[in-house]
Amino acid sequence: MGTTDDGVVLDLDGHEVTISSPDKVFFDARGETKLDLVRYYEAVAEPLLAAMGGRPVLLQRYPNGASGSNFFQKRVPKNAPTWLTTTTVSTVNGTTSEALVAADVAHVAWAVNLGCLGFHVWPLRADDPDHADELRLDLDPQPGTDFDLARAAARELRALLEELGLTGYPKTTGKRGIHVYVRLEPRWDSYQVRHAAVAVARELERRRPDLLTAAWWKEERGQRIFVDYNQNAPHKTVFGAWCVRARPGGQVSTPFAWEELDDIDPDELTIASVPARVAEQGDPWAQMYAQPQSLAPLLAMHERDRAEGLLDAPWPPVYPKMPDEPPRVAPSRAKQPD
Repeated sequence: MGTTDDGVVLDLDGHEVTISSPDKVFFDARGETKLDLVRYYEAVAEPLLAAMGGRPVLLQRYPNGASGSNFFQKRVPKNAPTWLTTTTVSTVNGTTSEALVAADVAHVAWAVNLGCLGFHVWPLRADDPDHADELRLDLDPQPGTDFDLARAAARELRALLEELGLTGYPKTTGKRGIHVYVRLEPRWDSYQVRHAAVAVARELERRRPDLLTAAWWKEERGQRIFVDYNQNAPHKTVFGAWCVRARPGGQVSTPFAWEELDDIDPDELTIASVPARVAEQGDPWAQMYAQPQSLAPLLAMHERDRAEGLLDAPWPPVYPKMPDEPPRVAPSRAKQPD
């Protein structure tokens, strides 16, 4: 590590990355700085890159740290280093931009220097944009629920996947929820993966309507855990594993083993504690990468639902209207029959 008038210079993966204002406090609870955040990502580099290496990432920048204002940035700035790896990504309306690819820790550190605390990750690799190789099942606590209910929801999801011969791999979201991932063989596109997520959400709601909901409209969810199937919609990103949230304590979206579900405390998993956890326990998702799985059992469940007359589930408002989607209006605002 060297120093210049502009900050400190790190040699990472054969690249020199300048960290300006390295002592700027990014996390208020313990006073961790921008440089501390870079060092965190260095410490967890192996599992981090196993999770998001080679994938496009969306930057959410907090120039003044976790407690400051933020903005999203999809495009890599024109003055970026020539060694950065980028790839072309699209929005739902077809607008393209050059996004950062998480090629190595140097790329991560470069983004952290811009004030990026964590990364929102595409469910595909830059070298295979036509296939989504991750199903991401988001168990999203609604008002009036807590992490204990998210645990219970995760147990139901695990049981369903196991019945279908599939293995899910959980992580904390870094907030109140739980994400469960299924790494897929690269054979299906994002529309098919979303179909599978819709089928999972609906089946979980059938089994435990007291606990889980597939309702897109907030007014229908109640005090239940929402299975957010639209996190798998085309061009959608999800907050990445091992990435750091914009919270004063620097909480990390942390993969964990199912055996830890009863004891895991998302607030205790921070940039201060997670490196030691990784050093001691390794990567709980390692097996997921070694054994990609088939989406076929979930697509069969989707086809069953459609054969029984169910329409597509509602899409987010930024997406074009789909052919067999129900009316895109909240039930309370729908026109009542005369």
